[in-house]
Amino acid sequence: MSVQRRLARLNKYVGNRIVGRIIPLLPGFGAVYHKGRKSGREYRTPVKVFRRNGHIIVSLPYGSESDWVKNVVAAGGCEVKTRGKRYPVVAPQVYVDDDPDIPRFLAWGLRRLNADEFLSLKIADPA
Repeated sequence: MSVQRRLARLNKYVGNRIVGRIIPLLPGFGAVYHKGRKSGREYRTPVKVFRRNGHIIVSLPYGSESDWVKNVVAAGGCEVKTRGKRYPVVAPQVYVDDDPDIPRFLAWGLRRLNADEFLSLKIADPA
């Protein structure tokens, strides 16, 4: 198991439970609310988010093989809470970007982790 996957597993069972409720209130952070593909249970995953042209972009430091990413893609969307507001999002797309349009220090940190995958989620119309 890679170091990234081990860190992801530790974060899933320890870190996310500790900071999971506070993170969505902080600028640049959020939480993805999604349902399990098999269990149907609702989950909350803390993430780093960026808003770009009607989309929410989520960095994937643990890669696109994370269960929560698979859940969102399989469902065709989810909800993202950032700065205290919850947004329905659709059309999830995983993509690779070696030079992302994000703050330099974050891009540097992600490069150090060899994390070049992102998830784009279109903010749904409030109709």
